[in-house]
Amino acid sequence: MFKKTFISTLAAVAMMHSAASAGSLAELNDLEIAHVAYTADNVDIRYAHLALAISKNPKVHEFARTMIRDHTAVNDRALALVAKLKVEPKDNFFSRQQIANADKLVAEMSKLSGAEFDVRYAENELAYHGAVNNLVENTFIPNIENAEVKALFEEALLIFKVHQGHAEMMVKGLRQHQALKQ
Repeated sequence: MFKKTFISTLAAVAMMHSAASAGSLAELNDLEIAHVAYTADNVDIRYAHLALAISKNPKVHEFARTMIRDHTAVNDRALALVAKLKVEPKDNFFSRQQIANADKLVAEMSKLSGAEFDVRYAENELAYHGAVNNLVENTFIPNIENAEVKALFEEALLIFKVHQGHAEMMVKGLRQHQALKQ
């Protein structure tokens, strides 16, 4: 099971990276980048709600509530900034791809329960934050033109790197617990 879960997580991350390496992500404008980031936050909020609905693990619940709180706060700040700037984020190929990938993953994870779900959710969170953080840090921030938008992304990246570290600890803990039970 672990091997299958790990491979499917890597496949999801590879899809994000293959789109990113195509060069077209570096060509997105600030409004398109903003929409990708907003969509990524909403996708992670969706995963967190799924975890709250399926998992019985208090640590998974705590992590999921943190994801909902922090990603909602960043999205609220982003919406306030676009209102202040009197602009509107623009939907694009990559934000649509994120939603399609999330739909598939939610369908897959919805069929799981117990420790199997917890490990899959945690591994996905680790892979997802790693891929998104890499994309934000190495592709989006260097290409954002508006200073206020760039500052928001830089602040959010700090928060999401903490999420990545927390997800890594959660994966290790869940794997150790699972190994002890076998």
